[in-house]
Amino acid sequence: MASFRTFLNSPVGPKTTHFWGPVANWGFVLAGLVDMQKPPEMISGNMTAAMCVYSALFMRFAWMVQPRNYLLLACHVSNETVQLYQLSRWARAQG
Repeated sequence: MASFRTFLNSPVGPKTTHFWGPVANWGFVLAGLVDMQKPPEMISGNMTAAMCVYSALFMRFAWMVQPRNYLLLACHVSNETVQLYQLSRWARAQG
């Protein structure tokens, strides 16, 4: 019980945006995973590239912010991986 209370009151616990921001961002990862089932012709190269840049910037932010936000870092590493795969699918479809 004490460790749970410590987590609740920590600087990156569920009472902060350091927790809820990354939780919400996992939606991007899930959407990218679902989009893998769609044909590559439906992928927007511009949007996927923007998502790659977005996740790259926030990976750096998650690493530099104090206290370090490992949940946000994991979320954006996962999103970067998914989006780069989607970008490669789009590029192959373009010929």
